[in-house]
Amino acid sequence: MAPGAFIEAARRQLGERLSTNDSVRAQHAKGEDWLPPHLPDAVAFPAGTEEVALVVRLAAEHAVPVVPFGAGTSLEGHVTPVAGGVSIDLSRMTRILAVSQPDLDCRIEAGVTRQQLNAALRAEGMFFPVDPGSACTIGGMCATRASGTNAVRYGTIRENVLGLAVVLADGRVVRTGGRARKSAAGYDLTHLFIGSEGTLGIITEIQLRLHGIPEAISAAVCQFATLQGAVETVIATLQSGVPVARIELLDDSQMGASIAYSKLEGFRPAPTLFLEFHGSRAGVAEQAEAVQEIAAEHGGEKFAWATAEEERSKLWKARHDAYWACIALRPGARGIATDVAVPISRLAEALLGCKEDIEASGMIAPIVGHVGDGNFHTVILIDPDDPASIEAAFALDRRIVARALALEGTCTGEHGIGIGKREFLLQEAGVEALDVMRKVKRALDPAGLFNPGKLFLN
Repeated sequence: MAPGAFIEAARRQLGERLSTNDSVRAQHAKGEDWLPPHLPDAVAFPAGTEEVALVVRLAAEHAVPVVPFGAGTSLEGHVTPVAGGVSIDLSRMTRILAVSQPDLDCRIEAGVTRQQLNAALRAEGMFFPVDPGSACTIGGMCATRASGTNAVRYGTIRENVLGLAVVLADGRVVRTGGRARKSAAGYDLTHLFIGSEGTLGIITEIQLRLHGIPEAISAAVCQFATLQGAVETVIATLQSGVPVARIELLDDSQMGASIAYSKLEGFRPAPTLFLEFHGSRAGVAEQAEAVQEIAAEHGGEKFAWATAEEERSKLWKARHDAYWACIALRPGARGIATDVAVPISRLAEALLGCKEDIEASGMIAPIVGHVGDGNFHTVILIDPDDPASIEAAFALDRRIVARALALEGTCTGEHGIGIGKREFLLQEAGVEALDVMRKVKRALDPAGLFNPGKLFLN
């Protein structure tokens, strides 16, 4: 590795957009995870796909590791440059390249956030539904195969991407997919790169599927005497075929944290469902009535409605701020976030078993989740300076993951593997599948320079 020669060559091309400033390097040393930081040797701020390709070619020439960086909101160490090298920050690549209202699609650069995109689309009567909650870039969402509260109705990022522009490890640019809603032409390269976490290529442009803004939107909160009642309401709602747009669960601990952090008035720290319904006015009313009846059968209290946009926004901001609400429970703590997902029929067993494990551990670990697609999180609070606290948290994490895998689920529904979940990938995928993944990695990145240390333990 020759970072000095690379930096000199890259600076000739990028000028001030190639930084070795200590504070800039520190900003790119990690994401929002609890893991230790590692400084990159330099940070590049390309202005488009061709400049990304230029930086990658120079990095390949000098054997310098390359780590793509979006908004730095990763919870699993994806953006940590564990081997140094260059952090390629795509956050300045924010152009919306094309929008088609008749076709309900658009093409954007990877640094665009969902908030920026939806602000631009609103006047066209369209929106992009995938909402992990943080102000993450859509390129980063593609790289980690992100999801969010709307996935139960609109799918994850995987279902909403039609094509990509990707810079490969040798600096070539490959364009995958297209604008057609279906294609049977060759290997599905688009979805090979979705979820590859920057280890196979750097996503620089995305062709997205869009959706029309619903005629009517209504949100509601329903609280329960027991966690089991809330979970059974979710299962019954989905099995009844009610097309809810969002159905989120907060346990008593998470609800207490959110009440304090987000100033939610009129609620108590009890198991709670946040729901949202999209459609025609009559359809929304019918959906809501059906879920109310199901909830009442399982001990749900009267719905608290939020129909005005301001009220809905406050409700969903509280849900999206759940991680920070957890952290605020213990000043100075960091959070290890679990991310299991299971088949809907196994949700009660997974979630109630998780709650028992938390109580037995004595740790603070609120539960919150996108239970409409069987995915939930615990935020296990740790003292980052106490090895015993970290080990206890990992012991709890391993129990939660082991149960999910035994129930035919996954260790990660949306956060990805990164560094934090590498030990679980072998357990879940098995030796043969992992061998195939390694061969794909070696074929596309033979020098191992793209995001080293991620996905695989060695």
